[in-house]
Amino acid sequence: MLSNQLQNGMDRAKSMWSRLPDTDENEDDLVSFLKKNDGGGVESLDYEVIENYAYWDEQAQRGRLFVGYSVVVKWLYALFIGIGTGLAAVFINMAVENFAGWKFSLTFALIQKSYVAGFIVYLAINLGLVFSSVYIVTHFAPAAAGSGIPEIKGYLNGIDIHGVLFFRTLIGKIFGSIGSVGGGLALGKEGPLVHTGACIASLLGQGGSGKYHLNSRWLQVFKSDRDRRDLVTCGCAAGVAAAFRAPVGGVLFALEEVTSWWKSQLLWRVFFTSAVVAVVVRAAMGWCKSGKCGHFGSGGFIIWDISDGQEDYSFGELLPMTVIGIIGGLLGALFNQLTLYMTNWRRNHLHKKGNRVKIIEACLISVLTSIISFGLPLLRQCTPCPKPDPDLGNECPRPPGTYGNYVNFYCSKENEYNDLATIFFNTQDDAIRNLFSAKTMHEFSARSLLTFLVMFYTLAVVTFGTAVPAGQFVPGIMIGSTYGRLVGKFVVSFYKKPNIEEGTYALLGAASFLGGSMRMTVSLCVIMVEISNNLKFLPLIMLVLLMSKAVGDAFNEGLYEEQAQLKGIPLLESRPKYQMRKITAKEACGKRVVSFPRVVKVADIVSILRSNRHNGFPVIDYSRNGETRVIGLMLRSYLLGLLQSKVDFQHSPLPSDPRGSMPTRHNFSEFVKPASSKGISIDDINLSSEDLEMYIDLLPFLNPSPYIVPEDMSLTKVYNLFRQLGLRHAFVVPRPANVVGLITRKDLLIEDSEDSDAMELQSTSVRARRRDRRIHTANGDVESPLLNGLLVNNTDG
Repeated sequence: MLSNQLQNGMDRAKSMWSRLPDTDENEDDLVSFLKKNDGGGVESLDYEVIENYAYWDEQAQRGRLFVGYSVVVKWLYALFIGIGTGLAAVFINMAVENFAGWKFSLTFALIQKSYVAGFIVYLAINLGLVFSSVYIVTHFAPAAAGSGIPEIKGYLNGIDIHGVLFFRTLIGKIFGSIGSVGGGLALGKEGPLVHTGACIASLLGQGGSGKYHLNSRWLQVFKSDRDRRDLVTCGCAAGVAAAFRAPVGGVLFALEEVTSWWKSQLLWRVFFTSAVVAVVVRAAMGWCKSGKCGHFGSGGFIIWDISDGQEDYSFGELLPMTVIGIIGGLLGALFNQLTLYMTNWRRNHLHKKGNRVKIIEACLISVLTSIISFGLPLLRQCTPCPKPDPDLGNECPRPPGTYGNYVNFYCSKENEYNDLATIFFNTQDDAIRNLFSAKTMHEFSARSLLTFLVMFYTLAVVTFGTAVPAGQFVPGIMIGSTYGRLVGKFVVSFYKKPNIEEGTYALLGAASFLGGSMRMTVSLCVIMVEISNNLKFLPLIMLVLLMSKAVGDAFNEGLYEEQAQLKGIPLLESRPKYQMRKITAKEACGKRVVSFPRVVKVADIVSILRSNRHNGFPVIDYSRNGETRVIGLMLRSYLLGLLQSKVDFQHSPLPSDPRGSMPTRHNFSEFVKPASSKGISIDDINLSSEDLEMYIDLLPFLNPSPYIVPEDMSLTKVYNLFRQLGLRHAFVVPRPANVVGLITRKDLLIEDSEDSDAMELQSTSVRARRRDRRIHTANGDVESPLLNGLLVNNTDG
């Protein structure tokens, strides 16, 4: 029954393609699902290089100097992304720690006189911070809500989602995270930091924000979607490296979780960016240790040093560790399903009512969180402090307003502490540090841990999906470390060995829940090792991650994949669906092809662009014997650019140059859509009646070498081509009658006589020769067997 319900939930989520707003459409048939949409509110990105005449002319003007310049600039951008993301992370952590420090200091000062007054102030501060966060998101940056990782994952998968990388989204993410995390909600700032790094990278890549007049021309070097993709990948890795102070984990996170395409040159730049972030964060923390940053300095960034924890483990402990992995998989899968239902209900019933309802919802959750975190410790009896140990430095109780173990809250005696307040009435980072702490045996009772687990788990489910920036890393670590420590208590009481540490099991529990919810393995394993600063735990973390992921995969998909499906982000996952083996390319496309002739009337272009949302159109021409030939693919963005510039309009319906060798009056960057806007639409272009009677020769601007697949190719192969090559369109053609040649591996092993820096770009002479061959082939009577005849369809993205 449970598996059927989970599958039904997945089917409903997968049907939401066309728009990011709400939709209740259901579609069970896979072929119908693939046929249903024309793009809607979500479009694909053009990762493919369009090798038209404008591209070749621009490339021919670039020599070795430009190649070296572009390589240097890419590394400079990696440096800037690392510095910018590191500074943003320092600012967010500094603000959160200071707001939390002031809040707890003031609250502890007031509860010495009156717990009612302390609660009112505590509630008011939390409510004010959360209100500022939700107000910023709802009125200034709607795309800043949530973690942003599903959207960034979709962008790197080839999906263009409007507003995700805007400058105002960056500002909303930074200040919204400060309000939501500082306000005590069951959320984290780590996911938003990934989104922040991606926004910084995208803004640097396009030279800043033109809308807010914060741009620079000398930064506007890389304008294609391919280059922006590489920069955003660096930004994602930088965000993880800054959030966890885990540079290697950041690189692996970008490789495992968010990117769909990778290359060795990008790996080096991502690694360099993460290293820069680590240097910036460490320098900032060193500067703040002198007390110049208020409450920030000793806490804040996520790193819990448990190098003095459990030194060794016995074979018998592997059983309870395996149990932790199973529990993590079950609770993680349940968390994913509950958040999916809650988010779906919010979208379809609650958030449809407007921003006011979103603000009220977030404020009510803030009030509920404050009541629980302040009220539940009042119901817990205090525990006598353990004997002081000067070697450990665990002062009991801790002075009011300072982080650490043994918080004195509502205790009748001075030498007592409240174990529930130690984890509940505290910042999340300090609470996790307390749960991970070593040499603190029996600090937390089983009742307190179970109470905190149930209440915080519920708060995390309810809070996830509100209109505030929200990450799930730290809440997941808190949930996992709680039941991990709970299992550790039973292990200690059962084995009765002095070397067993409850904090070790708390670390394993945190890893198991994250693995069961997010389904990450390699990157999460390295992140947990880096933040714990103990390499001895690596085999144990690997064990619980494998168990939790295996158990979680039996029920549903990972958290980010489910949220992406719910938001209508059509991700191409690493593996195609099994049903695609039985579907051919012709059956998947199935629509009438909309094409253009080589020389087309402006009025016809306008009419076709207004009548559909296709982004790619086949262009046909006729040979001297009257045979129809498909000569290439024309993108919608290129057509809009030509209509707006009007410089290529002509009066004659004949080709402007029979040989097709006329120079173009455009450069490649003119046809690239800016990342910070929707670009121009057909309604934005003003054309007179005289303009509509003009003609355009499309040959210099089309892609003469699009990817093509035979009509009987299985959809599985087509799927792999799209995902691995980052395609947006592919022509489906009839089975060719003859073959002009056969390429093998040895044909691709061409000796490179140029400098090693030119590996990413072909030499100018080779480009010129290939362009001449294309000109001759496109305009002569040379037979093109794969493109002869009419297309079956074009797969439009």
